[in-house]
This record gives sequence, structure tokens and C-alpha cells, in this order.
Amino acid sequence: MKILVTGGAGFIGSNFVHLTLEKYPEHEITVIDKLTYAGNKESLKEVIDNISFVEGDICDEDLIDQLVSQNDLIVHFAAESHNDNSIADPSPFIQTNLIGTFIILEAIRKHKKKLHHISTDEVYGDLELDDPSRFTPDTPYNPSSPYSSSKAGSDMLVRAWVRTYGIHATISNCSNNYGPRQHVEKMIPRQITNILIGSKLKLYGKGENVRDWIHVDDHNTAVWQIINKGESGEIYLIGADGEKSNIEVFNLILQEMGKDETWLEHVKDRPGHDLRYAIDNTKLIEELGWSPQYTNFEDGLRATIEWYKKNEAWWKPQKDTTEAKYRKVEA
Repeated sequence: MKILVTGGAGFIGSNFVHLTLEKYPEHEITVIDKLTYAGNKESLKEVIDNISFVEGDICDEDLIDQLVSQNDLIVHFAAESHNDNSIADPSPFIQTNLIGTFIILEAIRKHKKKLHHISTDEVYGDLELDDPSRFTPDTPYNPSSPYSSSKAGSDMLVRAWVRTYGIHATISNCSNNYGPRQHVEKMIPRQITNILIGSKLKLYGKGENVRDWIHVDDHNTAVWQIINKGESGEIYLIGADGEKSNIEVFNLILQEMGKDETWLEHVKDRPGHDLRYAIDNTKLIEELGWSPQYTNFEDGLRATIEWYKKNEAWWKPQKDTTEAKYRKVEA
């Protein structure tokens, strides 16, 4: 099978490429990535000779039409994905997440190809901290930020193209990912690399907000299970029962890296900060037979910390620019 991976130099996309080459070496992979600040070709350095790489924009209609026509399956990771950035400037999120997805869908419709669309649990909004319920495929969309709104819109486009035009597409909405090759603007790698450069951890507000964490490799094995066994038009929620408050995660990072609470600094909370995300993964487990490898968050966190310790050359060029941006919003 020939596979086009959009956003394949980003965090989850590059890990998907690595996993696919390991588990499915018979497939041919083409990656398209715009190589914005969040895309890093170095994330594909070890496998670049085994794939085709195209530097390009998913909003380039002619390029996408050509690439889609040459492949059997499109796995669509490409997205602007950082909440703080979407609050500061929503326009790139509308362009990439909505217009880009529309262009991909039109090429898929024209060439009769298959699509798996990667999305987020943030499209469902948030839950109260004391609410025992979790997101399911039937939970109404209620996005809070420009980022999650643009992803909700892209999901709706995919649903509409399945129903109206009969394209073959599946959708997955995943909880918060962590693991190797994640940009240092994201919560876990930011705090790990802060300690590595001698800076304090930066915690929004009181740190009571809860996220449902999943290791990126578990996310990507679930994506493959959906590609192999999922039904067109179906929505699958990917989670690994990893609910933890932000303060719990910060304390674990401190503990794993040998630091005490004096290394923790509370900063101004994000506007509209969602309280709690939680995924009900019953459909994925019972219908498709998927199960996560990292059932213990501490094990996955420990492996992630070790990766950042060993790969300073990968993350160090991003760090100064990222912290300069944060200083403006946290002041």
C-alpha cells in the first residue's frame, strides 16, 4: 500500500512514520510537511532514506491533488495545534485545519482514495472536575478555543464528505499525547527541558485542570487498528485511561528529575482553560480489539524524560524562541 502522511514531520506524524516502517515495512510512505516551526525534518532523520519527503503546504491544491492521486491511503495529521497560539492569532488555524482539510477531501473524492483523519478530544469542550462521565463518540461538540473549533470544523467536513459524496473515511479523536519528538511548546516537554536548562517549571493557575494522557506510540497503534479494522464513517475515540491533573504531572516530573517544589512556579492561567478531558475508549477496545502498551503513565514519562536528555541537539534550537513567546503571555 502507498500511504501519504500529512504533517509527517510533526510530533505525532513523525512517530507514526517510525512505527509504520517498523511494523509495516512493505508499505511505501510519502510525507508532506510545510516545515513550519512545529515541523522538524530532523524527526525523520533516521528514516529519511526509506521514505519520500515533500516540503509543501496542504493548502496547495495542485500539489495535494497530485500526491493524493499517487497514493492509496491518506493519513491526515497536518494541523496547527497549539491552544495558546490560536488565542494569539487564529488565522493559521482556520487556513490549515479547515481549508487544508477541505482541499484534501476534494482530492480524495476526485481520485476515490481512503482517508483517516486525526483529530482531538478538545472538540468536545471540557468536563467538570467532579463529573464522572467521559467523552464518547456521541458527545456533542462544544469547542472552547480557536484551535479546537477549527478541528471540530474539520471533523464535520469529513463527516459531510462521507455522507454526501460517499468517500471512505474514518475519524479518530485522541486525548493528550506525550512522548519523543514533541515540540517544547507543549506542556510535558516544556517542563522537562526547563529543568534541563536550569529553569523552573511553569504551571498555569493552580494546576487543577485534568488531562487524559496517552503515549504517542499507543495513539499510533490505535490509528493502525482503525485503518485495518475500522468502518468508513465511524468515529473512534483514542485514550489510555490516563487522567491526571496538571499538578500531578508536574510533581511526577520533579520527582523523576530529582527536583523539589522550589522548582515549581505558578503563572497566569490561560484564557478559557478547559477543566477536564476524559476519553471513553470502549468502542476502540471492544470493536477493534486495541489495547495500550503504556498502561503506567510513570513508565512512559520516564522514557520521555530520557529521550529529551539524550536529544538536546533536537530540542535546543526551539527552546529560546518558545520561551520568549511564553514570557509575553505569562507576564
